Amino acid sequence: MITFTSCVAGICTVAETILYLINSVLVPLLFAIAFIVFLYGIAKAYIFSGGDPEKIKDGHKLVLWGLIGFVVMISLWGLVNVVSNTFGLAGYGAPSTPTSYPAY
Repeated sequence: MITFTSCVAGICTVAETILYLINSVLVPLLFAIAFIVFLYGIAKAYIFSGGDPEKIKDGHKLVLWGLIGFVVMISLWGLVNVVSNTFGLAGYGAPSTPTSYPAY
């Protein structure tokens, strides 16, 4: 059985930098784009359609593509973390939830 506990410093640094960029920049950006497409599809289907069946159909397509984007991004995020944990690289978990502080 091959273990990947020891790693050449340069390769690990590059791999960890790539993982950081994917998990901290690319995935949140694509989640934001998918969410905007989803919201725009809802607005186009139900607010801006004016009851026109063709516009409603176009809005439903945008909603579907937004949901597909969410599924793809969750899959990509999981796959990157599985690969990083398999090779012993520093994987990243879910982002921390926002906290609110009481006003003084």
